[in-house]
Amino acid sequence: MDSRDVSREEFEDLVGEALDEVPAPMLDMLDNVAFFVEDEPADGQGELLGLYEGTPLTQRYSDWGAPRLPDRILLFRGPLTRAFRDLDELRHEIAVTIVHEMAHHLGIEEDRLHELGWG
Repeated sequence: MDSRDVSREEFEDLVGEALDEVPAPMLDMLDNVAFFVEDEPADGQGELLGLYEGTPLTQRYSDWGAPRLPDRILLFRGPLTRAFRDLDELRHEIAVTIVHEMAHHLGIEEDRLHELGWG
């Protein structure tokens, strides 16, 4: 099957499978993060595969226990399915994108991610 034919539901299932592959110790480091699938990035963001929205853990300061909305990790179905047509490649790139955006949550900057091979 060509990944361009992947429905939103099938794509969400692939995201769930990719999350199951993330090592538990890395998932345990997340603090108040929600994952979302969007069809396309906002205008002007090009063919962005994923996006972290929030305050990285390294930049959080005590907020005296005030409630806060979760940080968000967005995965963009359109750009991912257009860039990776083979389902195995798509599944792999979803996992890479998840790890990349999780790293931003943990405070790892873009340059360092590129150095580590996750850019």
